[in-house]
Amino acid sequence: MKKVLTYGTFDLIHNGHINILRRAKELGDHLTVAISTDEFNAIKGKKAYHSYENRKLILEAIRYVDEVIPENEWEQKIDDVKKHNIDVFVMGDDWEGKFDFLEDYCEVIYLPRTVGISTTKIKTDMQKVNNG
Repeated sequence: MKKVLTYGTFDLIHNGHINILRRAKELGDHLTVAISTDEFNAIKGKKAYHSYENRKLILEAIRYVDEVIPENEWEQKIDDVKKHNIDVFVMGDDWEGKFDFLEDYCEVIYLPRTVGISTTKIKTDMQKVNNG
């Protein structure tokens, strides 16, 4: 069985998230998604709209996702790849080159992002609507 892993916050799920999850799943038989915990987001200076538990629940309901695990720190990626027997690590191409250190453990693929959509754009657009 070929196992794939990706990481993200996955807040305010949109078509860009679905596209990367679908394309990641197409690269293997089993897709594990590591999502940033609320505590880790705070360290990164980010605040998700949905709690970790709600984001996990939403991701588990998406047909491409086989397993959801927590991302607690930047340094856990090598351990996650080893622990979950990962064959392919997938991230959006905005992270190009940032995870090449994993190539000693698995294949690393950077997928093109969906043009015109992001959680940041949704949040900005919602502020405009609310302030409009």
